Amino acid sequence: MNFYTDTPQLKHHLEHPLMRRIVELKERNYADKETFDYAPIDFEDAMDSYDKVLEIVGEICGDIIAPNAEGVDKEGPKVSNGHVTYASGTQENLDACRKAGLMGMSMPRRYGGLNFPVVPYIMAADIVSRADAGFENLWGLQDCAETLYEFADDDQKTRFLPRVTKGATMSMDLTEPDAGSDLQSVMLRATFDEAENCWYLNGVKRFITNGDSDIHLVLARSEEGTKDGRGLSMFVYDKNTGGVTVRRIENKMGIKGSPTCELVFKNAKAELVGSRRLGLIKYVMALMNGARLGIMAQAVGISEASCREAYNYALERRQFGKAIIEFPAVYEIISNIRAKADASRAILYETARFVDIYKALEDISKERKLTPEERDELKYYSRYADAFTPLGKGMTTEYANQNAYDAIQVHGGSGFMKDYACERIYRDARITNIYEGTTQLQVVAAIRHVTTGTYLQRIREYEAQSIAPELESLKLVLSKMTRMYEQLVEIVTAPKDNDYLDFHARRLVECAGHIVMGHLLLLDANKNPELFRRSAEVYIHYGQTEVIKNYNFVTQSRIEDMAYYKPVLND
Repeated sequence: MNFYTDTPQLKHHLEHPLMRRIVELKERNYADKETFDYAPIDFEDAMDSYDKVLEIVGEICGDIIAPNAEGVDKEGPKVSNGHVTYASGTQENLDACRKAGLMGMSMPRRYGGLNFPVVPYIMAADIVSRADAGFENLWGLQDCAETLYEFADDDQKTRFLPRVTKGATMSMDLTEPDAGSDLQSVMLRATFDEAENCWYLNGVKRFITNGDSDIHLVLARSEEGTKDGRGLSMFVYDKNTGGVTVRRIENKMGIKGSPTCELVFKNAKAELVGSRRLGLIKYVMALMNGARLGIMAQAVGISEASCREAYNYALERRQFGKAIIEFPAVYEIISNIRAKADASRAILYETARFVDIYKALEDISKERKLTPEERDELKYYSRYADAFTPLGKGMTTEYANQNAYDAIQVHGGSGFMKDYACERIYRDARITNIYEGTTQLQVVAAIRHVTTGTYLQRIREYEAQSIAPELESLKLVLSKMTRMYEQLVEIVTAPKDNDYLDFHARRLVECAGHIVMGHLLLLDANKNPELFRRSAEVYIHYGQTEVIKNYNFVTQSRIEDMAYYKPVLND
């Protein structure tokens, strides 16, 4: 089974019209063809390369990673003598990916990478996550190399990036026992030794995914006497130099193949990345945005797996003389899972395209001065990438949880048993709307794009695109939803009460998400009605009911009603 070729939605998104501009920017007029024999000579050659590599990813996922998933979940990683040993299936997965050259896919060719844009790289993450969401946490952390590429000096890039493309694993060591979402509270100490001209790290990190990796990016307090984000810097630590041990592996609900570690740093030698004091303010923000896009891909892969598990079971399971998929109560659930999965994939790749263009232009700006048109293009796509990343992360991960829940419901009592994959998928899904920023934190990041009109501006751009006459009724529904959304924004922002805005922020962001995702699915259905028409119908009407629900809640409540929701604490 090939997890790429059996999912035509992937090819649809890979062939989006914006890909021509993305490839043009990424390949710099195909200059690498003179130096690397595997570099594309033109757009068609580049697209063919993405297609062929994704086919390899799909084959490895279908033949190796997915069959290993249950065994990995049961065996899990172990820790002994301060270091991690992966489950046997995890090691087999990693070996297969390394042998196929799937590490460091997005890195420039001069460092041994494939120079892939974000879209095909994230597509690979989508496919891997469908096979095993826990393994995606190991394979996907190669994305940390992007932060090194963006901010490390040339010497560091030359030493570390080729190791990643050859298969070195990575981790980002951010959180601590007393610093989870509040990274300003990080206290792991970084001390500069004048005599040795190097930095040493001391302290503890907790909840570190793949914490015994080969190369770590570490957030540490470099400025003595500080207590906020301005005293934090970013460091790169090489496992080969020693000084970091794994105290324990967390006993988690899901993604069990991915070791989540508590780390002890004891005079661990490290190198400063970029400038001091910018660790949290600049570098971690870039790192987290990339990670959030990866979690979106993980969520989409989980939704795809949930949909297939539910559909296949409903076809096979017979009750009262017929397959249960023939019962409305069941096929409604499955159609909703498929619609949410397709809508999630639509916003994932829309966001990836925005990131692709602005990242490529930022990279070009380091080589030459951008033209005025390019600067405008950079600003345009950077703004939308900033807006769509939290929106997409929040919506897709909530849907991954809903879809995994519903897949078990379709299975009935069987879904509660470990005999079926949906039980593992359900446990794996639960973390997606927690790590790399909870849904509540995504709302905090997204609400300013509600109040400043970023989402509404993009919605107007979608509305301006022509669609087939038979889809106009769906477009009309979206227009009505948009008017309700505009009224809600006005109602909530008019009092200029920050607490009131915060109270309703989730509802406003969700409304924006339903409308954006509805428009994206509508455009997909316009291009490929056979593949997306049903999902567009189901999702837009689902979104309409959600917007109406939020509209009714907001318009029927008063500012003083917030008091009802405040917890009463008993002495």
